[in-house]
Amino acid sequence: MNISNNAVVQFHYTLSDETGELESSAGNKPLLYMHGQEQMLPKLEAALEGKAAGDKLELTLAPEDAYGELQQNAVQSIQVKHLHGAKKWQPGMKAWIQTEEGQRQVTIVKVGMFKADIDINHPLAGKTLTFNVEILQVRQASAEEVAHGHAHGEGGHQH
Repeated sequence: MNISNNAVVQFHYTLSDETGELESSAGNKPLLYMHGQEQMLPKLEAALEGKAAGDKLELTLAPEDAYGELQQNAVQSIQVKHLHGAKKWQPGMKAWIQTEEGQRQVTIVKVGMFKADIDINHPLAGKTLTFNVEILQVRQASAEEVAHGHAHGEGGHQH
């Protein structure tokens, strides 16, 4: 089966930038997603369209096609109580905040007793990224998966 809308795709990936490997699923459980549900970068999803189990893909994305350019005015001040992910914060640490669009990862720039300055740029903003993907399995989504809008099972969403 080839990857198309509502196909559930299981894959391994390695993500690199100009300095080398950033992360990889190799040696861990593969990832699972439902194609056509806007669950990954649009250019990566488009490149996977039509591929099948056993196919490999290398795709390099410019910042504007990945997580955007670095925004120089992206530092904001918020209350420390709104930071999630640790109990004690230090500059350079990654945290999660709740926004109107859902959770967002931020970087701590400066932290005081009650307030923190955070950089709201995505941690991969401004980087040219290379994805190496190996497709392990492609199957049609179940009716329940289609209704929920995401893949179920190992590597996907669990209810």
